Amino acid sequence: MKHEIIIVWFRRDLRVLDNPAFHAAAAQAKILPIYIFDQDLKSEHAIGDGSKWWLHHSLQSLQGSLDGSLRCYIGDAVKILPKLAKEYKVTAVHFNKSYDSVEMKRDHAVELELQKSDIEVKMFDESLLFSPSDILKKDGTPYKVFTPFYRECLKGPEPRIPLPKPRNIEFFTTKVDKHSIESLQLLEDNSVENRFEKHWKPGELSAHKRLQSFIKNGLENYAQGRDFPALKNVSRLSAHIHFGEISAHQIWHEVKQNGHEYANKKNISCLLKELGWREFSYYVLYHNPTMYHKNLQEKFDRFAWRYSKKDLLAWQTGMTGYPIVDASMRELFTTGYMHNRMRMVVASFLVKNLMIDWRTGAQWFWQLLVDADLASNSFNWQWVAGCGYDAAPYFRIFNPITQAKKFDPAGEYIAQFVPELSKLPSKYIAAPWLAPEQVLKKAGIEMGVDYPMPIIDLKESRDRALGSFKALKK
Repeated sequence: MKHEIIIVWFRRDLRVLDNPAFHAAAAQAKILPIYIFDQDLKSEHAIGDGSKWWLHHSLQSLQGSLDGSLRCYIGDAVKILPKLAKEYKVTAVHFNKSYDSVEMKRDHAVELELQKSDIEVKMFDESLLFSPSDILKKDGTPYKVFTPFYRECLKGPEPRIPLPKPRNIEFFTTKVDKHSIESLQLLEDNSVENRFEKHWKPGELSAHKRLQSFIKNGLENYAQGRDFPALKNVSRLSAHIHFGEISAHQIWHEVKQNGHEYANKKNISCLLKELGWREFSYYVLYHNPTMYHKNLQEKFDRFAWRYSKKDLLAWQTGMTGYPIVDASMRELFTTGYMHNRMRMVVASFLVKNLMIDWRTGAQWFWQLLVDADLASNSFNWQWVAGCGYDAAPYFRIFNPITQAKKFDPAGEYIAQFVPELSKLPSKYIAAPWLAPEQVLKKAGIEMGVDYPMPIIDLKESRDRALGSFKALKK
């Protein structure tokens, strides 16, 4: 019988397997599991509807794994945790570190406040494979280029072995009626529930099922197939990873140990490298805490962004007249997710063809994505915009017609999310305005009525963007 009580503060680590904070607490005390929807954090960087939906269902899954003992609160963690520690006479508070720059400030304040009351605070590493403070160049400065960063990571120790579920877990139980998941009111928008529930099943068990399914059915040909949105060669694990339903360590070791049964070394290495890219985004955010709203390359502070409410709305609603862009934006609205290559295509279109500030696009993604992640979202938008570290050069402008023909050659992806074009022959579906009138008529399409004409000319918009970039260099 354990007599001590330890609060385990769950955040974006909503699992019981490979959870260092939970594992350490279970070995020595009764656990009081807590989740706090932090109002102060919310006001500074409010999570969007997609993330709220996933969080609600992920917490429900966790509640089942914790025998119904999870208590949920709304408010300031800096005030709530010391109050709970005093009320229940806990001896320590355990939580896993965050490398999100917004959350790190909050966590430091929590630690200081608990220490004032002589409450032991233990923080554990769980979210990243490699500590961002340990990977530095020979001169002691952080890396700005991915390849040497990743190479340096691989020189060090192998990521730690995942932890099993603790034995002999004892929970400190109290009445939880007023501290239920429902009290967080995360499902204010019923339309989100209706759109997303058919596409996703959040939770730790689902995360592991998805990983196993991907290894068996999608890992082979991953290196090439991941660029084709109609194929099944993507893991779709990003939201599970973001909410900590599965750890990067679990994925890393599972793929390395069992992936060879289904895929060759090239595809396995490519998948692990994608985990490395996620590491790099957190690494850059760790060393540049304002990355989510400031250009990493300061020269872009002078860039002449334009703003068109009409163009932005067309982009947001998938009505630009460029089918691959529109399919991608409709996938985002319908499922809370977008294929990775398509994220690059739509970001390039917004930032370079429409010349709308990357932060506007990042904020839209933040509101809708179920996998909205501060580090990955801002880092990848800056990468496409050309203003980030190791970014695509600004003059690299994705042509949405070329991208559609190359990566959706049969038009399957476009037809799925832009059904009004589904009867067009694949030859014309990437650029329907170029189809002969009789072909359009047979497909039941009147351009400008059933589907919009392109809102912008690709060549003219490309030339304008390149002109603005050249002016920036003067």
